[in-house]
Amino acid sequence: MFVFSCYTGLAYIDVYELTPQNMSLGIDGEYWINTYHHKTDIPVRVPLFPQAMAIVEKYKNNPRVLETGRLLPVYANQLLNNYLKEIADFCGIEKPLSFHIARHTFATTVTLTNRVPIETVSKLLGHTSIKTTQIYAKVIEQKVCDDIRNLKNKLLHKYEKSSSIKTIK
Repeated sequence: MFVFSCYTGLAYIDVYELTPQNMSLGIDGEYWINTYHHKTDIPVRVPLFPQAMAIVEKYKNNPRVLETGRLLPVYANQLLNNYLKEIADFCGIEKPLSFHIARHTFATTVTLTNRVPIETVSKLLGHTSIKTTQIYAKVIEQKVCDDIRNLKNKLLHKYEKSSSIKTIK
């Protein structure tokens, strides 16, 4: 469920409530999740990356999934967080690890770092204000460095192009 959330940005309660009926084909011919964010009751449509789809496929015949009718085998949030803490300890991860970190990972590592516009990320996260999404963007210092490097290269290229035009004349 944690990795699924890393690729969808859905909060624990939203993942918990998913059923196969929340999946449908989008206009791109790929599967999407259609649901409402539990916290805000805002509709959200999230494309399923191949990694998330592989998780759905892996668990579609899981006894817990078949018994509950949910999309994934669901455990209590507290239990999941305890497992995540054990995993962090085992791996030597010092940062406190909780299910909500998956949502942060989606916002930062999966989307913003890969140049998905903040407006799109905000919509995928179901935020009512882009200011809420901007909190995630502040974390991405590397993105700022990359964006400025790209801008410098564009400006340098334009400068070189205009300089060569002047010399040709």
